[in-house]
Amino acid sequence: MAYDFSGKTALITGSGRGVGRVTALHLARQGADIIINYLRKKTAAEETAHEIEALGRKVLLVRADMGEPEDIDRLFSEIESNFAGLDILVNNAASGYARGVMEQKVKGWDWTMNINARAALFTSQKAVPLMQKRGGGYIVNVSSIGSVRTLPDYVVIGASKSALEAITRYCAVEFSNFNIVVNAVSPGIIDTDALNYFNLSREVMVEGAAARTPAGRIVQPQDVANCIAFLCSPDASMIRGQVIVIDGGYLIAVT
Repeated sequence: MAYDFSGKTALITGSGRGVGRVTALHLARQGADIIINYLRKKTAAEETAHEIEALGRKVLLVRADMGEPEDIDRLFSEIESNFAGLDILVNNAASGYARGVMEQKVKGWDWTMNINARAALFTSQKAVPLMQKRGGGYIVNVSSIGSVRTLPDYVVIGASKSALEAITRYCAVEFSNFNIVVNAVSPGIIDTDALNYFNLSREVMVEGAAARTPAGRIVQPQDVANCIAFLCSPDASMIRGQVIVIDGGYLIAVT
């Protein structure tokens, strides 16, 4: 379903590639101006920006490490300088140390929690005054089914996503006073470059997930983008603090 985001401004963190890129393009096609955030893949982010510009949308490209509070401050300063406000925030940027429990270290824990959970808290905090200028807004946090299920080499990432879902609930309650709707999406296994960081081969993970998914295929980035767009529309205004699972039935299947 198409929504009209004309005149809206959306920040999608980690939007140079993967789910973030597809979400940025999806919102842009429906009229939104976009702030693209990236850290390392500058070329990919620039290509995404060019595609958005070709759609006739305004685009701001900002390199910022979401694990660093100073970078978050700078990101929002640039947004405030370039736009009159903010309507949509998608906390998509994520990272993590894909290792078993016995191989984890304090550095990996801190890195993962800071990018996956702490950043969402403080980007949301920074977004509030910009959204108040527009009379309200929408925040969607991108979680993972690893927040509620054990996955191989996923302990600190799973813990960070559980924290992210808690942050979602707290923000949903407190931000309702500002007419800001907050929810999360929790995708199943998606065939993106992120799978390359796990010990199991990408092909094994994708084929295994598809085989046990009732929908007959794994989740695609566009599936996630579609749900995010819905949650950023007036149709979802009474959905608050929820975690919407997008997995084609993967978690409920009996295998």
